[in-house]
Amino acid sequence: MPPTLASLVQHSALKLTVRAGEDRLETPVRWAHVSELADPVPYMEGGELLLVTAMTLDAEDHEAMRRYVRRLVGAGVVGLGFAVGVYYDDIPEALVDAAKEEGLPLLAVPRRTPFLAISKAVSAAIAADQYRAVTAGFEVQRELTRAALAEGPDAVVARLAAHIDGWAALYDASGAVVAAAPEWAARRAARLTGDVERLRERSAPASAVVGDTEDRVELQSLGTGRRVRGALAVGTGAPLGTAERYAVHSAVALLTLSTERSRSLQAAEQRLGAAVLRMLLSGQQDHARAVAGDLYGGLLDAPFRLLIAEPAGEPDPAAEHPLQAFAESLESTAARAGEALLVVPDTDDRLVVLAADGGAVVAACTAEYAAKEAEDAEAVVGLSAPTGPIAAAGAYKQAEQALSVARRRGRALVEHEELAAGSILPLLADDAVRAFADGMLRALYEHDATGRGDLVASLRAWLSRHGQWDAAAADLGVHRHTLRYRMRRVEEILGRSLDDPDVRMELWLALKTTAGGPATQ
Repeated sequence: MPPTLASLVQHSALKLTVRAGEDRLETPVRWAHVSELADPVPYMEGGELLLVTAMTLDAEDHEAMRRYVRRLVGAGVVGLGFAVGVYYDDIPEALVDAAKEEGLPLLAVPRRTPFLAISKAVSAAIAADQYRAVTAGFEVQRELTRAALAEGPDAVVARLAAHIDGWAALYDASGAVVAAAPEWAARRAARLTGDVERLRERSAPASAVVGDTEDRVELQSLGTGRRVRGALAVGTGAPLGTAERYAVHSAVALLTLSTERSRSLQAAEQRLGAAVLRMLLSGQQDHARAVAGDLYGGLLDAPFRLLIAEPAGEPDPAAEHPLQAFAESLESTAARAGEALLVVPDTDDRLVVLAADGGAVVAACTAEYAAKEAEDAEAVVGLSAPTGPIAAAGAYKQAEQALSVARRRGRALVEHEELAAGSILPLLADDAVRAFADGMLRALYEHDATGRGDLVASLRAWLSRHGQWDAAAADLGVHRHTLRYRMRRVEEILGRSLDDPDVRMELWLALKTTAGGPATQ
């Protein structure tokens, strides 16, 4: 504890007596300062015990003392020591009354006690307190280090919370809470995800103070590079003391080391995962299992989904790559769920992921992206159907096809099963397909525009009835001979035979694509 006015009064060698402010003696003293200025306030920082002989003060003037004491209190002076027997035989009543009115502790300093003795006592107490804080800090550092080596980051967070007499929480790179102590702190920490996100947008190291005086929270970034790899939240009811500050700094260093070591291991795992993926796609399932070992072996023993992701827009070179944030979000989800996950950068702008079918990663990804438009997401995702190692190459093609459809539709995520269960017609919503359809049918639309018949409607009715003349003619309300004549005209104008099934297919798709009429020029 730092020195207080009470500890100075109890100091047997100083012989100080209290003349006012008895109820405020527990106030800490930051320093003892001697000043005979009529107005020493400009030279005060707050927390000082001011020592005076009243050489330049009109200490018997009540109004002057009220103004003097009021300014001292306003400047944060915590106590006033008055030398008795130097210029005044006793402390003047005007000063005593003013100190009582403002609640300023007033100490009588006997003539035989030099101000220097008081300054030395304060300085020694401050030095002893700092020594205790440093010693305690080193002890906490050793304890946190042992916890980090033996038990990991969760133990570091738990030990830190106990030492600061508050709570602590650890966030991963995605901003998710991965450890908290005590247990109830997880809910409090979850409410700070917005503040953690803002901290992540700044270059490391970064810090911020949030909350109020009753629930003060400090956020500290983790990571040695410019990019924030995680965050530590520390909640206390008051600003941290010296010993607590040492504890927090030690925890930040240890958690940063753990995070960076995890990144190195993750890079090695990623290289191993890339080799496993290449073997799977080349049909070497047995070799892939052997290389995967315990790290990815469990992922290959059950149905998995193959996911391909690309940035939704043009990445900003000055900002975090969107696929980096996307990958970290999936990895955080997998870590919390205890699932194996294989994440491999296919190229700078493409990410390939193998995740357990029905697991937390696939569920979180579909929940986050399925309902979004591409422009509102950081990535565009194609998701294969459930598969196994023997069909990994096919699943890769499925994910690519789903990704291509997601791009064309402006969707953030498309599952291949959605394509297989749906219609092929939405896939025709493409400028190149529309241009082909317009070109194929334009001559018929131009013919009908002259009022010489309704060849487009007749062709549509005939194809919808699979070439049945009577049924199609009935749909149109014309004689079957009239319909036969119109179909001959269609063949003449297009220069193509309706007996060819490929021609019929192309015409039907062209009619569906241009259902609203030809594109205007």
